Amino acid sequence: MKRLALLPLAWIALSAPALAQGQIGTLERGQYVCELPGDAGGDVGIEQPQENFRIASASRYVAEDGNGTYLRRGDVVTMTSGPRNGVQYKVISEGFLRKMENGEPGRLRCIRRGR
Repeated sequence: MKRLALLPLAWIALSAPALAQGQIGTLERGQYVCELPGDAGGDVGIEQPQENFRIASASRYVAEDGNGTYLRRGDVVTMTSGPRNGVQYKVISEGFLRKMENGEPGRLRCIRRGR
């Protein structure tokens, strides 16, 4: 009987790390154009074409330097293979990402263009 009482606690302990990582999801398909902030006297954003990518399917991206896969867990997207393996983005809103730097959203923003 005592073992059965511990089962719910064991399940919670084992599932806590998975829940902390967030729900698995996907990004909207389409082209993501990446840019750094501009300044008041010039362009609003300065495009960084080498950072651009396209979401081709539920788990695949295409970039100038090659193709790969990604995983979205909650509001964090991790490139899991290909030339950007290990690069992470924070989902700010649908179609708006910020590249992570040292575990925090950085200055580079990537915005989905068109459909």
